[in-house]
Amino acid sequence: METRCCESQHYDRAVPGLLEPPPSPDDHVLGRPDAAHVLTMYADFECPFCQAAQSILPRVRKRLGDDLLLVFRHFPIDARHPLARQAAYAAEAAAAQGAFWEMHDALFDLRGELGPPALLAAARRLALDVPRIEAELDAGRHHARVAADVASGERSGVTGTPAFFAGAQPISGSFDAGSLVDALRGR
Repeated sequence: METRCCESQHYDRAVPGLLEPPPSPDDHVLGRPDAAHVLTMYADFECPFCQAAQSILPRVRKRLGDDLLLVFRHFPIDARHPLARQAAYAAEAAAAQGAFWEMHDALFDLRGELGPPALLAAARRLALDVPRIEAELDAGRHHARVAADVASGERSGVTGTPAFFAGAQPISGSFDAGSLVDALRGR
């Protein structure tokens, strides 16, 4: 499977550098903070390869169990995926209600159909406060958070999605459960 779906038009670094900044309590994470292995993923909710990765990550989590901390960061590529940034804002609005991962899964389940009605329908299915989400989206409340993730990706040399880091090191080449586990274990 390809490592990246879409290249960004924002900059021209081809090879990722070290992850900058390292994961922090402000990130969206699954797993124990003291896990032996940290996998950071930069993703775009409209990217079909990011969606495909969603079936791979549970296998990585199963293999590593409590030894894995999974970190998610937004990296919408506006030039190729015009609905991804608004989906990222919706995910952040859900996070404000304690439901980031539920909305994350719901957004990827939409398979790129991320127009405003679909985003709000996903929030309704999750029993979130939809008027609050609408108000936060209208006010641009989560723009800075998504922009900070994008800036982090740019500083780390991310040029497309999905982009993975094992600890601070970029993972290049194909991605599947085995290759991600091997990269995390330093093989």
